[in-house]
Amino acid sequence: MNKITKTFIKFSVIAFTSLLILFAFNIAKNNVSASASVNWQHVAEQGLSKKDIAARRWISFHESSNRYYARNGVCYGKFQLDVSYLHGDHSKKNQELTANKYVSSRYGSWSNAKKFWQQHHWY
Repeated sequence: MNKITKTFIKFSVIAFTSLLILFAFNIAKNNVSASASVNWQHVAEQGLSKKDIAARRWISFHESSNRYYARNGVCYGKFQLDVSYLHGDHSKKNQELTANKYVSSRYGSWSNAKKFWQQHHWY
């Protein structure tokens, strides 16, 4: 075998090995992503009464039709929170948990927030 053939074979083996590693990494990454997906709405509703869960869902539907990427002026997301409340993190997790903090501090409960919303068409 001449030097060019040997070099070509070495290059081919390295390239093939690299592709296998990248392929394996991609499969592993996709499996981790799939198992790491969390239903943040469910997490955020833990500990709430059925009445508060219903009120929370009612508000999110009336604010954004449950769309995490809804935008209206300075308000953003499923609960149409002022973007400053999200501190640059527009993730589902942050929207769900920040909405709970906001409602708890301002209204005390989601049921109270819904009553306010029904009177003023905002909360």
